[in-house]
Amino acid sequence: MSSNAAVPFWRAAGMTYITYSNICANLVRNCLKEPYKSESLSREKVHFAVSKWIDGKPEKPTIRSDTGAQ
Repeated sequence: MSSNAAVPFWRAAGMTYITYSNICANLVRNCLKEPYKSESLSREKVHFAVSKWIDGKPEKPTIRSDTGAQ
């Protein structure tokens, strides 16, 4: 089954939308002037928890953080 629909350029480049979005966000953050640049860089870090589920019950979550940098 072929399609004549246009493919988004990020997909044609072999990226996911999340990767494309992170690259764009980093470019915007780096273009900002102070004090906005340092404020946006401090908000770049993301914290999340990962839990494994065994027999329908979650184990103790593991806290992780990610800077979003590629």
